[in-house]
Amino acid sequence: MERQEVIKILTDTDVLMEGHFQLTSGRHSDKYLQCARIFQYPEHASKIAVHLAAQFSDDGVDLVIGPAIGGIILSYEMGRALRVKTIFAERDNGVMILKRGFEIPRLSKVLVVEDVVTTGGSVKEVIELVKSHQSEVLGVAAIVDRSGGKVDFGTKFICAVRMDVMSFKPEECPLCKSGIALVKPGSRVFAQP
Repeated sequence: MERQEVIKILTDTDVLMEGHFQLTSGRHSDKYLQCARIFQYPEHASKIAVHLAAQFSDDGVDLVIGPAIGGIILSYEMGRALRVKTIFAERDNGVMILKRGFEIPRLSKVLVVEDVVTTGGSVKEVIELVKSHQSEVLGVAAIVDRSGGKVDFGTKFICAVRMDVMSFKPEECPLCKSGIALVKPGSRVFAQP
């Protein structure tokens, strides 16, 4: 898939929003990517997942895992494309764990997926979870890398599109200083600044 094709999908599905947003990382930005919206359109989600999965088709993936909630559907779609088992990790008391009877068999070759990567925090937690099960992380895949190329997972990292979207520490945010109302569109609850 060409970059412009991915951008068109993100625009057509209202994934890309503009305003003043608090990101999952706690940082602020004038743009927000609500990738959950893309999953309203199975044809788009499948097309992107197949494109990403193709980048790992020769790597011997045994299992695909994503963090809840952003990585659940993408994990499923990529597992289907690769014809391997797919599971997801979720937080319990702030720690990424496996629930629902999910297991990572020892010595599995695992692909970690996420919808949007900003700081890579959730992905890094899932990577550590995989390693704690004596398994190998073959790579990471994401729909959007908005880290500005700064995130390093120590493994192959493939995304459908890289976007250089600025983000700010809350205390340095020019949007806050301008008095623009802050919106928290993500799934986590944050304390008020």
